[in-house]
Amino acid sequence: MSDTRTIITDDGCVIACDYRPHGDAPTVVLSPSLGTAMALFDAQVEALADCYSILRYDPRGHGSSAIPEGGYSLDRLGRDVIGLLDAFDIDRAHFVGVSLGGMTGQWMGYRAPERLLSLTLANTSAYMGPPTGWADRIRTVLDMGMDAMVEPVIERWFTTTFRSTCETEVARIAAMLAATAPKGYAGCCAAIRDMDLRRTASLIDVPTLVIAGAQDPATPPEHANYLASAIDGAKLVTLDAAHLSNVEQTTLFNNALLRFLESP
Repeated sequence: MSDTRTIITDDGCVIACDYRPHGDAPTVVLSPSLGTAMALFDAQVEALADCYSILRYDPRGHGSSAIPEGGYSLDRLGRDVIGLLDAFDIDRAHFVGVSLGGMTGQWMGYRAPERLLSLTLANTSAYMGPPTGWADRIRTVLDMGMDAMVEPVIERWFTTTFRSTCETEVARIAAMLAATAPKGYAGCCAAIRDMDLRRTASLIDVPTLVIAGAQDPATPPEHANYLASAIDGAKLVTLDAAHLSNVEQTTLFNNALLRFLESP
C-alpha cells in the first residue's frame, strides 16, 4: 500500500514522497534527475514492487516539494535523503539515482555509507564542468522560464529514434520538465555547478552498479567509466540509450537493476 505524504527536513523544507512498504523487504530509494520528479520511476516501481519496499521523492525545488530561495548544495540534497530515511525509520536502503540523483547517491556513498545497502548510479557524473556553463543555464531559466529549456534538454535526454517512436512517453517527461519551477531548477543547477566528486569517488565502499547510456551526451560513457574504475568492485552496464536510460531502455534497465539487487 502506498503512503504518499510529505516530510519536513531539518532546515524546514517540505519534501513530497511516496513510500510503499512491502513487509520486511529492504527499501529501494529512487532519486530522480534534474528537472523531473518521482514519476520518472513509474516503470521501476512496477518492476520492484513485488520484492522490495519503495521510497521515491521529489527533490527540493521539484514536483510537489517546496522551493527554497537561492542555490542548493549537494550536501543539502544528500541530507534531505537522510531526513527521508529517518522519517520512515529506515536504517539502511538500496539507493538508485539517475543523473542528479546519482550525484546525490555519490554523496551518500562517502558521507553516509552506514545508511546504504547498495548504490546504483545511472547516467551520472562525478563532475560536470565547467561551472560557467551551469551559471549560464541558471541565468537562462530564471530570465526566460522553463519553456526555454524543454526542447534542448529533451534532445539530450532521448535518442532521435526514441523521440520519434515513443512520442507519448517523451511528451510525459517533457511535461514534467516544463512543470518544474524555474527557481527550483536553478537551485539544483547550482548544486551541480559547485560539485566535484572526483576525489571522493574512491572513498565509496558499498556495492555499486554504474549504468551508462552509450548515446548519452550529458554524462557520456567516459564519465561512467571513471566512476566504475574509481569505486572498488563497481559493476558497469552500458545500455543503448541517451541520458534517461531508465525510460528509454526500461526493460534492460530494470533487469540490470534487479540482477544487481539480488546478487550476493
